[in-house]
Amino acid sequence: MEISLATFALLALVVVVTPGPTVILALSNGSRFGLRAAGYGIAGAALSDGVVIAAAGLGLGAVLAASVVLFNVVKWVGVAYLLWIGVQMLRFSGQLGVVPAQPNEQNSGVSGRKLALLRKSFLVAVTNPKGYVFFTAFLPQFIDPTAPLLEQYALLGLVFIATDVAVMVAYAGLGTKAVQFLSDRGALWIERSCGGLLIAMGCTLAFIRRGNA
Repeated sequence: MEISLATFALLALVVVVTPGPTVILALSNGSRFGLRAAGYGIAGAALSDGVVIAAAGLGLGAVLAASVVLFNVVKWVGVAYLLWIGVQMLRFSGQLGVVPAQPNEQNSGVSGRKLALLRKSFLVAVTNPKGYVFFTAFLPQFIDPTAPLLEQYALLGLVFIATDVAVMVAYAGLGTKAVQFLSDRGALWIERSCGGLLIAMGCTLAFIRRGNA
């Protein structure tokens, strides 16, 4: 299991390093709000990892793979959400960089923005059917059917989440550092480029068929 776990961790790193929607959001949040605020989006993505892995372990991925209707419902919700976020980012015209809370700002407003970052990253992942199907096919390769399943799924899930969080922190840190060396106009293009990538991912997801996920 130790060798399998090391192999799993390496493969997980390969999977999460390849930019996906939550990684793109981490980069955007880091450049726009700073690393600390980006952490709320990262927490939302980590939470979504746990939900998707648990759902795959319970068989939801197999259900999505077998049901055209359910797969398409989840897919089109994910497509619409990615496109909506991408368009909002393309339309953004404010100043990027770290945005500190104003002294007279109510705590509820600050909490609301943090919750919005968490919710956005969470929903991007849980509305993508590819994640459920991927984990349904990926995780059992590292599972020993003769050993307790719950502990194994929990361990693999923790390893994947830890890897994903580390990569997203790196991307968010990259965005935070990059914006310090750019003009406002240059920094603005980080946001718009991220928005364009999310739109492209949404369009790509729209063409995914159940058998190709």
